[in-house]
Amino acid sequence: MSTKPVVRFLDRTTPPHIITLILLAGLSALSMNVFLPSLPNMTAYFQTDYRLMQLSVALYLAVNAALQIVVGPISDRYGRRPVILWGTVLFIIASVGCVFAPTVEVFLTFRMAQAAIVTGMVLSRAVVRDMVPMEEAASMLGYVTMGMALVPMLSPLVGGVLDTYLGWQSNFWLMALLGVGLFWLVWVDLGETATQRSTSMAQQMRQYPDLLVSQRFWGYCLTAAFTSGSFFAYLGGAPFVGETVFGLSSIWLGFSFGAPAVGYFLGNFLSGRMSVRIGINRMLLWGASLSAAGLGGALILFYAGLSSPILFFGSMTFVGLGNGMVLPNANAGMLSVRPHLAGSAAGLGGAIMIGGGAALSALAGVMLTAETGAFPLMWIMFLSSASGVLSMLFVLYRERRLAGLDL
Repeated sequence: MSTKPVVRFLDRTTPPHIITLILLAGLSALSMNVFLPSLPNMTAYFQTDYRLMQLSVALYLAVNAALQIVVGPISDRYGRRPVILWGTVLFIIASVGCVFAPTVEVFLTFRMAQAAIVTGMVLSRAVVRDMVPMEEAASMLGYVTMGMALVPMLSPLVGGVLDTYLGWQSNFWLMALLGVGLFWLVWVDLGETATQRSTSMAQQMRQYPDLLVSQRFWGYCLTAAFTSGSFFAYLGGAPFVGETVFGLSSIWLGFSFGAPAVGYFLGNFLSGRMSVRIGINRMLLWGASLSAAGLGGALILFYAGLSSPILFFGSMTFVGLGNGMVLPNANAGMLSVRPHLAGSAAGLGGAIMIGGGAALSALAGVMLTAETGAFPLMWIMFLSSASGVLSMLFVLYRERRLAGLDL
């Protein structure tokens, strides 16, 4: 039986309140998609083309992935609290830099620097694993990310309204102000939870092979990477599909863009209620299967001539549902392979997941044209989700074989 730590809100001598963990992950999610309805107007502002402007998603994800490799070991060595605080400061500075960028190249540089906020997303997961054991961590992460799901549900709509009435720069002012508020909250509420420290960064990096040779780690990691890859491809391609293919305005694009978050909210709720009872592996398989089934059904209907923005964005709720069921459980599994390396596991697993997402996001941006319509994006998303199902089936097959050998 586990003993849960005492938590007092706004008391940094205790572990953080769940509200703080939700907001840490939430600002990371908001920074990914709040400005996406502005991409067409930003393309016109910088007098460039959509494929270059779309790199504000792909490059952000690439730097995000690279940072996660080092954020975990740094936090295992120096603690979660200082790493989160410094990452938030860098995010605030980069957000202001995006507002005043004179060229698209300068903007993309500051946009990449905004990826420092990934410290909140990665280390909120590590903090949960510091506090409770694996099955409870899956449940707690489900509730954390269920609350976080409200952010991507609402932020594109907020971004579309801000873009329409105040211009695209207002989205980045919003991020800077929220970053200041988050810094204050972390300062007063987040007590240090990493009680076991390594002796050096070199030692931490040398322990990465312990994770890389673990089949359990790779099984959880690849299932999460492929299932979430469909969502990251959506981030890169959906603004083009909505604006160019379906002719939606910034406000309607922002409203429609939040469709996956509706499913994500439900998926995280199911994770919070069911992960402890039925186990993380079955939750992973069901989640990946639902994501692939929803996309496959939408493709069939599109080829039947029933394409519409309602069908396209409506089918994305299945992507959100699958991610909501997969990610909390996959993260809990990854972080529990080597509990003393929870920060490193969160960073390495996140890097693989986000790095694959960056590639799929860029691929979607390159392949989409007015002539192809939404088909390239939908195929990329379907194949990625289907690969998540295959990854989890392999994990279950290996487990059954090993169980048979033990009999």
